[in-house]
Amino acid sequence: MSKILVTGGAGYIGSNLVDELLKNGRHIIVVDNLSTGKIENIKHNFSNPNFRFIRGTILDDKLMNKLVKNVDIVYHLAAAVGVKNIIDSPLDGIITNVQGTEILLKLAFKYKKRILIASTSEIYGKSNRLPFKEEADRILGATSVHRWSYSTSKAIDEHLAMAYAERGLKVSIVRYFNSYGPRIDEKGYGSVVAQFIRQALRGEPITVHGNGKQTRCFTYISDTIKGTVLSISKKAAIGKIFNIGSNHEITILGLARLIKKLANSKSKIIFVPYGKYYGDGFEDTRRRVPSITKAGRILGFRARVPLEEGLRKTIAWCKENY
Repeated sequence: MSKILVTGGAGYIGSNLVDELLKNGRHIIVVDNLSTGKIENIKHNFSNPNFRFIRGTILDDKLMNKLVKNVDIVYHLAAAVGVKNIIDSPLDGIITNVQGTEILLKLAFKYKKRILIASTSEIYGKSNRLPFKEEADRILGATSVHRWSYSTSKAIDEHLAMAYAERGLKVSIVRYFNSYGPRIDEKGYGSVVAQFIRQALRGEPITVHGNGKQTRCFTYISDTIKGTVLSISKKAAIGKIFNIGSNHEITILGLARLIKKLANSKSKIIFVPYGKYYGDGFEDTRRRVPSITKAGRILGFRARVPLEEGLRKTIAWCKENY
């Protein structure tokens, strides 16, 4: 039985990944410092003899050395996430994302382990060359704007991974595009879907930033997990980067209206300036659409859950858990 380490395994995506891996009879070790992850996401696995949870940080070199040495595969999902979290504490975000990933890559190389690095659509910055292809140029704002420190830190992670790949490390990278689904947390993950659902269910105003015409592509969690697993199970994926997401585009205002409708909510939709929530100088990208050609060709991946179906499932979960 192969042993797998999942960093950030108590988080939204990580915990769903753990559930999927346990279905296949794998022995799973989760490391999470619970800064954004939650015990509630994994406690149902505590009685499973194939599951082990360690509360710790990926910055603990000694702990990571012990764990990586004794597993076969590493899914590295631990990171500082959420645009608001990064803006509020950019230094913590940079240190966690860069130093943590450097430690995991160094150890995976040392012990010759297969590793997957979770990255983000934020990599593309404010490029308008759509759809975003994995090899496309990145366009970012000034370094004085903390908004872009997250994109930069994750790009350094990718550069490190590709440098190790040249030396023989079996590494793959996935760039997630707005994943949503059960266990999503507006505060921890910074998800607009979670925020809108929480507001709609409570009858609070649904707050749309800017004019709402900015667009995103949302990916249901089962598709996110499928793309993640494929990226580490396919030999042809070694040394490559993949967009994992849906290419169905919707405006944020359209998303707000759809969630209001599906939740049978009487909430009003209001427009809030970016600066009121993120502070002065915040910059956003107008459109973000992935090219899924590469993931389809090499992994056989395609997002299959329609947005409305995924939102219904997510709203149902939120009704029980929010």
